[in-house]
Amino acid sequence: MNLVSINPANNKILESHKEISTEKINQIINSSYNTYLEWRNESISYRSKMMRDLAELLKQKKEKLGALMTQEMGKPIKQSIAEAEKCAWVCEYYADNAERFLSKKEISTDSKKSFISFQPIGLVLAIMPWNFPFWQVFRFASPTLMAGNVGILKHASNVQGCAKQIEKLFLEAGFPEYAFSNLVIGSNKVSNVINNPLVRAITLTGSTPAGKSVASHAGSLLKKTVLELGGNDPYIILEDADLNNAVESCIAGRMLNTGQSCIAAKRFIVVKARLDEFIDKVEQKINNMKMGDPLDSNIDIGPMVNTDARDELHQQVLMSIEKGAKLISGGKIPESDGSFYPPTLLTNVEPGMSAFDDELFGPVAVIISAKDQAHAIDLANKTNYGLGAAIFTADIDKGEKIAINELEAGSCFVNDFVKSDPRLPFGGIKESGYGRELSEFGILEFVNIKSVVIQ
Repeated sequence: MNLVSINPANNKILESHKEISTEKINQIINSSYNTYLEWRNESISYRSKMMRDLAELLKQKKEKLGALMTQEMGKPIKQSIAEAEKCAWVCEYYADNAERFLSKKEISTDSKKSFISFQPIGLVLAIMPWNFPFWQVFRFASPTLMAGNVGILKHASNVQGCAKQIEKLFLEAGFPEYAFSNLVIGSNKVSNVINNPLVRAITLTGSTPAGKSVASHAGSLLKKTVLELGGNDPYIILEDADLNNAVESCIAGRMLNTGQSCIAAKRFIVVKARLDEFIDKVEQKINNMKMGDPLDSNIDIGPMVNTDARDELHQQVLMSIEKGAKLISGGKIPESDGSFYPPTLLTNVEPGMSAFDDELFGPVAVIISAKDQAHAIDLANKTNYGLGAAIFTADIDKGEKIAINELEAGSCFVNDFVKSDPRLPFGGIKESGYGRELSEFGILEFVNIKSVVIQ
């Protein structure tokens, strides 16, 4: 079996990658474990030096790496280069802070001495998606390796060029062989990797069904999982909001990565008093967006990852229209090569429509009318997901209280769109998953939090 990379801008094959055998998988896992036995004993300052060198490589090669991302999954080139830069940032962040995060914590007890120690656990398997082919990997790998673990990657089949390049970058930065390894395998071989007793934990970013499947399997083996899954993020616009800022933030949050993001702004919930004005401003903004060749730095919207994803999104739009949603802009598949779908705007969206209930993974903006603040919050929480949320209001204190107490999500932003930051924990609740990545919380997910007591 071969894993094929296809350029979604023209649907032409870029490269075919031969899947490795079961014997090769086991050899990589065994070699990774042997590397772990040495890597766990290296000083954090030693690991930090390599992580900083890795960050420098990412910055030096950002244009080349950006072009690779764009060719394999269609991300506009400006965003691909920014993704490489963000990967360098997370490497630098953990190089600078891991020692503090992992230092032992003295605890006062009745004993002579007691403290908490943080120790690595071994091999961590990462199952990663195509939509942020470098960032998703580095936000797992940087804290995992800094904690003294080693990483094994099962990347999405269509971005194996990115996966191989990431593995090469770790080696170029001086990391020992098998400290970070890429498995060129399809989903059908993941269960065998999870079954291997040397694999101690699994982190997955992907769809909710995929997360449930992996969590069920890993749970039966008592292996820890961290899951970052789908989202249906609500953005609430209250009557006193600065509409210009709200529209800018909503469009940026919705259309980044051609709308193919778990934390994209999926539902704009607007109080009725500002609804018409908000619709007009969003329509104008969407109609001015440029769609085309993602290697063109002037383009806002590239192709979707493939035609199947494009067609599924289009069906969700059509089903919503059939139930009463109103199409304002876009909504038609262009007659051109590639997997393009235009920036699209739907209004009159209500619960029971696909555009409200489901995750629309593409450049479709959805506007929902709310009677008042309380109704808006109720609509925002009327979802099985709980990844991100945002609220727009001139009253900062009110916005903060709503973000803390009333919105059901792992990340809540006031007057800005939701984004990940190495300094802040990232993850969801409900069917958006569990566990946290990034920040101090992220590095502590895959360590043994060990109590040591001396009498």
